[in-house]
Amino acid sequence: MNQTVIQPGTLYVIATPIGNLRDITLRALDVLAAVDVIAAEDTRTTAHLLRHYSITGKMMSLHQHNESSTAMKIVNLLSRGEAVALVTDAGTPGISDPGAILVKQVREHGYKTMPIPGANAAACALSIAGMPTPHFLFYGFLPATAGLRRRDLENLKSYPYTLIFYEAPHRILDSIEDLVEVLGAKRQITIARELTKLFESIHACALGEATAWLKADPNRQKGEFVLLISGAPARPQGELSEQGQRTLALLLRDMPLKQAVRLAAEISGESKNTLYSLALSLQGGPNQKE
Repeated sequence: MNQTVIQPGTLYVIATPIGNLRDITLRALDVLAAVDVIAAEDTRTTAHLLRHYSITGKMMSLHQHNESSTAMKIVNLLSRGEAVALVTDAGTPGISDPGAILVKQVREHGYKTMPIPGANAAACALSIAGMPTPHFLFYGFLPATAGLRRRDLENLKSYPYTLIFYEAPHRILDSIEDLVEVLGAKRQITIARELTKLFESIHACALGEATAWLKADPNRQKGEFVLLISGAPARPQGELSEQGQRTLALLLRDMPLKQAVRLAAEISGESKNTLYSLALSLQGGPNQKE
């Protein structure tokens, strides 16, 4: 019996399985069966899910190339009191998948959005990574080109949080090599591949060993990847971050020492006393103009 009461004029954002079709909630099935329209990233993929659960319903396509235009069509449906469900091919919409633009448009027009939680590859991988840090940073997909990828990793290298990335099979080796180059070989990586699917594999090792592990068996380079990297090691007390050092050096070019130190501390969050000591050493000692 359907226990879910569908609210008219509401967008339901529904998480769907990332592999195993049984990883869907009863509430999600209730909503999919009851809404007026299902907006799907790929209607063929969603049709397979619906057939598996004997659900019939009207579908429309919403993907990254038509989301803006389709969003207004969905707003018009909501204005007529219809209920719409949004699903992507797998996982939770709006997380490295279409959905954010639609949700923004719906909310701006005054209609209700309701999440129907469920599968998410990042959370799934984190739960079995065994990385004890209490915080993590979900980044999603790194840029496809090497230069932009290394630039983004440089910005992330000092973060003390577990870093979570998605990666495609045709870029996995290049991405691992850039991770080693920028973050160093000693960090720990968990490679979660094809989660909840037939050929699921989970491997943990030092980052510097990951390329050899992937190359040892070409099958290990296939499928969809979640990469979890341990955060930057804690700095010894009194040691400045690279960001703090760079910020101070730049400010010292154009302003007096004390002012540069004060602003560098505000920008970087570093200790003012430690920054002051570094500034003195950069400018040649305490007799320099402050």
